[in-house]
Amino acid sequence: MQVMITATIGQKRRTGPAACLLSVQKEKAEMAATTAQPLGTLPSGVEICTTAPDIFYLPELVFGGLVWILVASTHVFPPNPLGWVMFVSVFCFIMTFLWLIIFATGVHKSSSGWAAADFIYHFLAVLFYLSAGVDLAYITFQNKENDTRVYKIDISAVVFAFASTLLYFIHAILSAIRWKHF
Repeated sequence: MQVMITATIGQKRRTGPAACLLSVQKEKAEMAATTAQPLGTLPSGVEICTTAPDIFYLPELVFGGLVWILVASTHVFPPNPLGWVMFVSVFCFIMTFLWLIIFATGVHKSSSGWAAADFIYHFLAVLFYLSAGVDLAYITFQNKENDTRVYKIDISAVVFAFASTLLYFIHAILSAIRWKHF
């Protein structure tokens, strides 16, 4: 028993496996068109949980919060570089939370100025987290001969600091693309 699939694409009628492939591609394109957000708008409400780059807000909060918690759970020595790491993690956590609230409530009113501010904030967060991650990695490397429990916590903080850097970097790139299309 052979099943023949027929699809009409434009003015041409196709039959067989090619028709099946074209039919599936057409369905995917239609589904993507109905769920995609226009590039010239900013999401609000629940849309921030389904659109790029705004889907990165929650992972940024979780990973940044973990950096904050892990660094704070050890003795902050030396205080100057680790103070910078604490400042960056707390600052970015609070600002990302405020940004999430601003986008969720729709205060931005889909303005291109807010799209530019979104890109600028996330670009600065990348620079901050990159510098904090390098400082933390250097201090952790220097203190590897000390308590192994603290060393393991510091290694975890370094990993989450660089993971946060990567998340903010992806968010910044996608925000720049969105801003460009305003």
